[in-house]
Amino acid sequence: MFYYLIAIFVIVLDQITKWLIVSKMHFGESITIIENFLYITSHRNRGAAWGILQGQMWLFYAITLVVIIALIYYLQKAAKGKWLLGISLSFMLGGAIGNFIDRVIRKEVVDFIHTFIFGYNFPVFNIADSALVIGVILLMISMLRDERESKEKSYGENGTHHS
Repeated sequence: MFYYLIAIFVIVLDQITKWLIVSKMHFGESITIIENFLYITSHRNRGAAWGILQGQMWLFYAITLVVIIALIYYLQKAAKGKWLLGISLSFMLGGAIGNFIDRVIRKEVVDFIHTFIFGYNFPVFNIADSALVIGVILLMISMLRDERESKEKSYGENGTHHS
């Protein structure tokens, strides 16, 4: 249940921030937070990351539904007793649902976090996108930890590991 609360928190935070952007800012309007680094910019995206596959909504619906079902399945089956895996899947689930809600209701995704990293004008993104990235990073850390623990256990059982 804890993992689903994390996903719900991500969804609620994502939807509230998007609602604020849509209701308080004009499309294209930008507010400087940190000069030459961070801005809040009202932007819309009808595609995937970096605007690829513009207008392919049916594809996003299908892929997202499969991803959501898979994430829920893995939360139920694989995350038992693996807290880091559960948290990573929760962030990904919340992010996937957050952007799915936009695609279904608005027929586009509301983006607003606009950064310039080392002078690179990074594509505008949102809380759901951030949650997806955090979830993937945590998943990679979880997988690396599991692999290391498995190797340590294997070495210990074979007597080939020396401390």
